[in-house]
Amino acid sequence: MSTAHDTVLDHAWLLAHIPHQGRMCLLERVDAWDATRIRCSAASHRAPDNPLRAHGRLGAACGIEYAAQAMAAHGALLAASDAPPRAGYLASVREVDLRVARLDVVAGDLAVEAERISGDDNTILYRFSVAAATGPLVSGRAIVMLDAEKTRSPL
Repeated sequence: MSTAHDTVLDHAWLLAHIPHQGRMCLLERVDAWDATRIRCSAASHRAPDNPLRAHGRLGAACGIEYAAQAMAAHGALLAASDAPPRAGYLASVREVDLRVARLDVVAGDLAVEAERISGDDNTILYRFSVAAATGPLVSGRAIVMLDAEKTRSPL
């Protein structure tokens, strides 16, 4: 990461800066970031009370939510300190590669990365990956729309 910020931002920082609250805030910390990338860590995939579990399992597709939260944290880090938070919505995901069936069986922490590929003031394209010490688990691309309610046409 060029001009990377390597001050670790903890779970409390995440709770204060992204909309995901309580157990739904899946990330543990922000490990590094710069203008185009962010790297976060997570251990919540092993928690029996993970809110994304279904039938006692955490499917690999849930890695997309981990990545979306990293994107939200990246947006919060890039926002002007006096700017109100902007609502972001995951508009689409593409080229998703699930290399495992489940995340809850991964023993170590997850490394969650997102890289801003392009975008403007309202639409951002990210490449994302979720990995563990054993290798890549989930990857793909995602489009995030900011302030989506402002793009609606009046009826």
